[in-house]
Amino acid sequence: MSIQYHDSNTRMSQATLHNGTVYLAGQVPDDASADMRGQTEQVLAKIERLLAGAGSSKEHLLSAQIWVTSMAELDQMNAAWDAWVVPGRPPVRAATEAKLAKPEWKVEIMVIAAIPGA
Repeated sequence: MSIQYHDSNTRMSQATLHNGTVYLAGQVPDDASADMRGQTEQVLAKIERLLAGAGSSKEHLLSAQIWVTSMAELDQMNAAWDAWVVPGRPPVRAATEAKLAKPEWKVEIMVIAAIPGA
């Protein structure tokens, strides 16, 4: 049983692979000037790239944790999420309002996915 760490620094890894599962760190937008939907779309694109690098994809999502800075903007986040998630394959999910590490960030998303064939 091996554990692989991807895109690591001294504090954390962006992805950890173990036993046929990929665990992603919470992902935040690169361009914080975007609105909630735009920030969410950026985060989902980062998630797709990280999953692909680990041999998985959004088709294999198991769970998602979502933090938003304002529930008043949850509909914008959900619009981006609903357009992105694979129809008929939504993961289990929790969304909550929280302060994020940088005040300009509006959303952070963390997912777990299966690695097919692993």
